[in-house]
Amino acid sequence: MIRVLLVDDQPLIRSGFRALLDAEDDIEVVAEAANGAEGLELARRHLPDIALVDIRMPLVDGIEATRRIAADPALAAVHVVVLTNYGLDEHVFHALRAGAAGFLVKDVEPEDFLHAVRVAARGDALLAPSITRRLIDRFVAQPLDTGRRAELAELTHREREAVALVARGLSNDEVAARMVISPLTAKTHVNRAMTKLRARDRAQLVVLAYESGLVTPRGADPAG
Repeated sequence: MIRVLLVDDQPLIRSGFRALLDAEDDIEVVAEAANGAEGLELARRHLPDIALVDIRMPLVDGIEATRRIAADPALAAVHVVVLTNYGLDEHVFHALRAGAAGFLVKDVEPEDFLHAVRVAARGDALLAPSITRRLIDRFVAQPLDTGRRAELAELTHREREAVALVARGLSNDEVAARMVISPLTAKTHVNRAMTKLRARDRAQLVVLAYESGLVTPRGADPAG
């Protein structure tokens, strides 16, 4: 059962999402919060698999709530998906940097919304390659983050190769096919890279890959 926490200051939005989620046999809404502070408290109390967090809220906004969840070792298994009315903007990018596993626009189709919840629950990033490149191209800091580049030195050549492929939106099976290795070995490379780089999830791995220059929005690999 996928356990979901809803964090949004609009009751109508929460009730709509709850009705949609509770109709599924494998998903359960465990709690609702009206702001980020309340959401953090309920996350600690219920330990959900997924926290759907609105970006713009009173008291504590979604970016700060995401940052606090990501920083709490007790909430390491909670995957944050931020909700936005605006699509690609700097708030989404900051939420990803804060530790969000991905983002959804609130007017998403119901079947796409449910699919996204299940994808996030598996630990996969909700970042389509085309959207990722547009987002990073607009908001990643320039020049390249030298601290991020130094962190890459901890990776083996094969781990760097796996990270670059993940940053382009490939799944572990696709990474395995491209690298001509088994899916289990590909998963091991990705997981070791996440551990070495202290990345909370695949979404943070993607942001780090772009910030370090390992990959670029236009596809070159200057750090390869």
